[in-house]
This record gives sequence, structure tokens and C-alpha cells, in this order.
Amino acid sequence: MGAPQTLTGEGMQIRLARTTDAAAINELLHQLGYPQVGAATTAIRIKTWGDDLSSAAYVADADGDILGLVAVHVCPFFERTGSWGRIVALIVDDQARGEGVGGQLVTAAESFATSRGCVRMEVTSGDHRRGAHEFYRRRGYLDQAGRSSRFLCDLDDTTRS
Repeated sequence: MGAPQTLTGEGMQIRLARTTDAAAINELLHQLGYPQVGAATTAIRIKTWGDDLSSAAYVADADGDILGLVAVHVCPFFERTGSWGRIVALIVDDQARGEGVGGQLVTAAESFATSRGCVRMEVTSGDHRRGAHEFYRRRGYLDQAGRSSRFLCDLDDTTRS
């Protein structure tokens, strides 16, 4: 039961992230505008995701070069039967974009979610990431802009009332 541990295609393997991938994942996060503190902190996050049965982080590994990452989490609906999957992060190395890496990573995330009973997938993307929006549309994701809003609250913010 579960998503496949690996998917392969043309010298690339989609596999679960390992703590030893932390430095490469940090580089990907940095490329996307999220600089990281250090590999040790990222390794802890990778382990946390690996220990959570409702979560998975996959990497695209081309002979030891990490070309991309997708992190997915499953959440049960409250208002109806079933669950939904959320792509929490999707990053493809600048040099590998447009080569099908992102599509294979999303397929792995969708497979993981489906294996856990999900009937819907969700992803959010910054308004300035127009290329990402087109990528998701081509994969059948519907743009919900104008139909719903996203609200955030930092729980560690001591200035809020």
C-alpha cells in the first residue's frame, strides 16, 4: 500500500528524499528564493517528513545530482468523506526546467496522495510565478483566484492582538 518508492525515466529516478540530500535541497530552496540556515536543519525536516505517514518528500535524482523536489501532505476533509493532498513545495533546478522533471515530481506527489485516499490535490503559487501557474494549468489544476482567499497568521508573532 502506498506510492511507488521510485519512478524512473531517461537516467533520472524519482525517489524519497534522504537526509543526505539536505545540501542539494538547500541549493534548490535558495534558487527559489528561500535561503536556508544549514544542511543539518534541512536534514531534520527531511527526517520529520519521512517519519510522518501523511507526508512525503521526493527528489529527482540524476546519477546523484538532485534536479528537483516535491513535498506533499495529506489532510482529511472535515466536511465530507475523503482526503485532499497538498503540494507544499515543488522546486526544479534552474538548469533542468522544461525537461519534464516537474511533471514527474507532481506525478509522484499525486500517486502518494491517491494511495492515501485523496480525491483532490491543491497547490498554491506566488502571484509572480507565472510560469509555474501555466505548468499547473497544463496538468489540469484549476486556478481558484477570485473564488477563494488565502489568509495567514504567524503564531509566533507576539505583536498580534
